[in-house]
Amino acid sequence: MPENRILLVTGASRGIGAAIARLAAKRGYDVAVNYAGNEAAANAVVADIQSAGRRGVAIKGDMGNPRDIVNLFSEVDKQLGRITDLVNNAGVMGYPSRVSDLNPETLKQIIDVNVTGAILVASEAVKRISTKLGGRGGTIVNMGSMAAILGMPGDYVWYAASKGALNSFTVGLAREVIGEGIRVNAVSPGLIDTDIHAAAGQPDRAERLKSVIPIGRFGTPEEVAETVLYLMSDQASYVVGANLSISGGR
Repeated sequence: MPENRILLVTGASRGIGAAIARLAAKRGYDVAVNYAGNEAAANAVVADIQSAGRRGVAIKGDMGNPRDIVNLFSEVDKQLGRITDLVNNAGVMGYPSRVSDLNPETLKQIIDVNVTGAILVASEAVKRISTKLGGRGGTIVNMGSMAAILGMPGDYVWYAASKGALNSFTVGLAREVIGEGIRVNAVSPGLIDTDIHAAAGQPDRAERLKSVIPIGRFGTPEEVAETVLYLMSDQASYVVGANLSISGGR
């Protein structure tokens, strides 16, 4: 069990982020739950964290807004202390379409949150975790996607591109800060049964596409959470710059 570890999970009111926050609390982490709009869901996650005997706080913030990112970290500093670990999970998909039909505003939102926001969040985390900058060392796990490998033609090409950028960022940052006590890795989930599909107008997407998954089913948020917690643990002490696929063989 970690000793006095403080974890920030962005986009943690639902789905994979919520599962990570809940499991981390069971493993001994205090957890800051970032959310964009669903306060009730975020508070429910915090209640579960506290039921596990750990400190938990919910902090609102749009990870596509640089000011909100700075404010998020300031609030975590005040309410929990200096973080030791980050799960860079917040992300958006937009609605499916061909690239030729893409709304420029959709593309801007995707890049603002999935690329620019994720990089700025990691930057703020490094300022607090780096032993060179007075931190205790720790971990960063970026939330990638199998979309970056599959390309998602006719569906979410721009989302795939945003996650491809995050994959490159993971490798570069991992090599940049490992000498400062920070292990940076990523996970790439495949089809996971969360409400992100419904939010994008395709509530049946995971069920509809499960036939393309060799294992024959979609994954669960809890399965992703277990892999993320492994990467944060001492058992993964020699794992740096990795990107673990959680995709049932797809």
